[in-house]
Amino acid sequence: MNILIVDDERNIRLTLKDILEDEGYQIQLASTGEIALNLADKSQFDLVILDVKLPGMDGLSVLTELLKKQPGLDVLMISGHGTIQTAVEALKIGAYDFCEKPLSMAKILAAAKNIKHKQILEKRIEQGTDALEEKYRLVGSSNEMEHLQAIIKKVAPTGSKVLIRGESGTGKELVAFAIHNQSLVKDLPFIAFNSAAIPSELVESELFGHEKGAFTGADSRKLGKLELADNGTLFLDEIGDMSLNTQAKILRAIQEGTFERVGGNKTIKINTRIIAATHKNLEAMVKEGSFREDLFYRLNVIPINIPPLRQRPTDIVDLAKYFLSYFASELNLPPKTMNKQCYTLLKRYPFPGNVRELKNLIERLYILVTDDKIYPEDISLHLPETGPKSKSGVQISAETFKEARIEFERQFLKEQLDKMDWHISTVAEKIGLHQPNLSRKIKDLGLEKTARDINARNE
Repeated sequence: MNILIVDDERNIRLTLKDILEDEGYQIQLASTGEIALNLADKSQFDLVILDVKLPGMDGLSVLTELLKKQPGLDVLMISGHGTIQTAVEALKIGAYDFCEKPLSMAKILAAAKNIKHKQILEKRIEQGTDALEEKYRLVGSSNEMEHLQAIIKKVAPTGSKVLIRGESGTGKELVAFAIHNQSLVKDLPFIAFNSAAIPSELVESELFGHEKGAFTGADSRKLGKLELADNGTLFLDEIGDMSLNTQAKILRAIQEGTFERVGGNKTIKINTRIIAATHKNLEAMVKEGSFREDLFYRLNVIPINIPPLRQRPTDIVDLAKYFLSYFASELNLPPKTMNKQCYTLLKRYPFPGNVRELKNLIERLYILVTDDKIYPEDISLHLPETGPKSKSGVQISAETFKEARIEFERQFLKEQLDKMDWHISTVAEKIGLHQPNLSRKIKDLGLEKTARDINARNE
């Protein structure tokens, strides 16, 4: 926490500085309001301890200007000549609290601790912690997922740097959040940054922040992702897409814990855990000179590899069930279900887009399927053909003879019914079934829904 102490008495400034630095806070000092406001133009403060009686500009006026420069700033007013009226006025302007001199150092420390805790809670509320945990939930019961969870559990409390590798859509950001959420700083910010999703000319400004006037359009100071993640975790997704210049600045931030905003010359200290991820071959990039070797070894302290979804088919079922529940809540729609044949069909598909593709598929089915049940033919409409076909062109994706027979009957009958515009008597005569038997088959195979939809359209 970055604290500014503003008091014209040198002994008070130094005493407060000593006790607060012992608690690990970063301290800056000012003897006048004018100096304090100048410092506020250059630094972002978490707390200002401000004397009411100052030479030149008085404390209440300084308070007003500070809150204009840094809205929401916590200011603790102190005074040896204070009155109830002064305290009330300070609180009305926006001060956090008011302490009388001679100061109780225990009260000052307690106030600083309370303010820090308040700011943590505010950040958690802003991020929506519960929503984040649901959004970033790791789902799967395969051996591969159990191994991954075990690694996360070991790595999370250490604070070590982690390099997560895997194909696009495997859930690298989810793993990064799981590490943060099981770490010692889980109550502090988790900030994700994807350089591949941002125009190259804006990457440094987004990552390191910028000062007012740093470039055209920079009308005010902006804090970057690195600074917002201070004391928490910064997740650098697709690190392989960063320019060599940005890589050099990230390396310095990792090595020294310092950086400068774009257009600024003030060195800012941070204590941020870095977790990086990529789907690229960084070793090959190091050899060709497009990725810094020193940065690679700095990041690759704990390597974690996420296997693609096609290598863990049992997780497909777990994920599909989870997304069915998730989108019922997310889209505020009635819950939908799938039968065993649906899950068999999904397990046979290789999902080149991994978990992201499966999630998108379930969301699409939730929106487009009007019934409360999802059938294999609903899924087949949205998946490329992957399984062997019968001579009639019917795709079979079952694993047992019984499942294959049911799937064949359902698809074969639907194909024939579609051809005859769902005239059941005509279809029964063509395929050699008695009409009552065909009607029973339609009901048993769950094709009644399609029949109702056809009838509704015809009406």
